[in-house]
Amino acid sequence: MRTALILSGGGARAAYQVGVLKALAELLPENTPNPFTIICGTSAGAINAAKLATEIDDFPKAISGLEDIWTNLTSESVHRVDYFTVLKSIVKILGSFFHSGIAQGKPLSLFDNRPLFYLLKRTIDMSRLNTMITQEHLHALCINALGYTSGQNISFFQGHPSIESWKKARRLGLPTSLQHKHLMASSAIPAVFPSIRINREYFGDGAVRQSAPLSAPLEMGAEKILVIGVSGNEDEIERLPTVHSPSIAQVFGHMLNSAFIDAMDEDLSILERFNKLARNMAPEQRKALNIAPVDVLIIKPTIKFDQLAQQYEHLLPQSMRFLLSIIGANRKGSGTSLASYILFEKAYCQALIESGYQDAMRQADEIRSFLDIEH
Repeated sequence: MRTALILSGGGARAAYQVGVLKALAELLPENTPNPFTIICGTSAGAINAAKLATEIDDFPKAISGLEDIWTNLTSESVHRVDYFTVLKSIVKILGSFFHSGIAQGKPLSLFDNRPLFYLLKRTIDMSRLNTMITQEHLHALCINALGYTSGQNISFFQGHPSIESWKKARRLGLPTSLQHKHLMASSAIPAVFPSIRINREYFGDGAVRQSAPLSAPLEMGAEKILVIGVSGNEDEIERLPTVHSPSIAQVFGHMLNSAFIDAMDEDLSILERFNKLARNMAPEQRKALNIAPVDVLIIKPTIKFDQLAQQYEHLLPQSMRFLLSIIGANRKGSGTSLASYILFEKAYCQALIESGYQDAMRQADEIRSFLDIEH
């Protein structure tokens, strides 16, 4: 039975996934084969997915490598933070207003994330992916990205030859030889990081317009799916009196939340209804229609990312704090949601990893049952 792992997007929030994976590695008995033969990643989750997939023959070692990356992360290792570069980006964005909104030269973005590309080249050996597939440690790795010209959400995948491409409404599944540029494209948060050209089109964050995030693993033959989300605590939000209009950062933060969270929640809801319908059918009916229920386990954060980001935003480089204060990405501007996505600082990432670890351990019995792990 093929079990898929979905690592959704969320910028720096993806560190939470590493904590969950760390707990999974501890729950697995020693020398247990890789529990996930299909791995799907979106946004920063694509980076985690690629690291895991390329070293999937040694699951605990792969998780240890991921933890090492995130616990040593700094803003400087993800993007340039000097005042000159940041101000240059702002001037470039303003200058685009005089060129029909089009950048002259490199794609428009607030930050230059070339350091991230060099980090990925050093830490993820994409050439190992084909070996993992041919040795049958892995069935497929899928990386999602949005095509800015076509408006289509593309699932770039590398996997077993039996997997066919697919085409749905504004969704395509394309077989390819995955490279670091696919990870850069999938994790390119709109306006924050530059889009990446792949073949004939520029691509950005895969969470944008990803209307059916569960579709790709199902197309590739998944029968069970483990989802590690980054949606944050779902406790009822207190409606406090508003003292000022929303800041740019507050608006943009909600847009990111919509991209990274809403589609997954909606798709999970649809799958739950499908499963209920399938389970109410007679076995012969399911066989005739070639359908079967899909077991799903979801691990979501119990923390509130915005509140956690408030505790660590002072660790950001001065140039970033200056820029974020201008657009209201602080407590006064109620825009710390945006900061929670771009706070690539080791202390914040370590706190997220610990939170993910604790959340997974609280669901240890569910995880063991889902993965058929003997207690």
